[in-house]
Amino acid sequence: SLSQPEREGMFHRGPGLNLTSGQYTAPIAGYYIFSTTLHIERREPRRKGQGCRGSRLRVLICVQSRCQHNSNLETVSRLESSGGSFTISVTGTLYLQAGQYASVFVDNTAGSPLTVQSGSDFSAVLLGV
Repeated sequence: SLSQPEREGMFHRGPGLNLTSGQYTAPIAGYYIFSTTLHIERREPRRKGQGCRGSRLRVLICVQSRCQHNSNLETVSRLESSGGSFTISVTGTLYLQAGQYASVFVDNTAGSPLTVQSGSDFSAVLLGV
């Protein structure tokens, strides 16, 4: 799981984060600062000539798994035609009602497999009500 602590001593406090589902559930209604940093390994496409032009990777933090324009945080990265490792981050503020959850989504249009590597993180902090 993306948010699973790798070793003892990694920061994890509060009841809202479910390490199995990767969801943060708001204990109270309010504005929350969300942040994710994903370390991603991308393998080269299997065949040369596979449409790599315009390939992009979107990383989103969405409320209730609904990634509509006004209820998510999003960043888009253009992908080079070769494989390799890179890091992509999203940070911003979302309003959640008590009991609503937010989680990270990766939208891969590249056609080549991606692996989210250890050391990636997802966090939420209550900013105010």
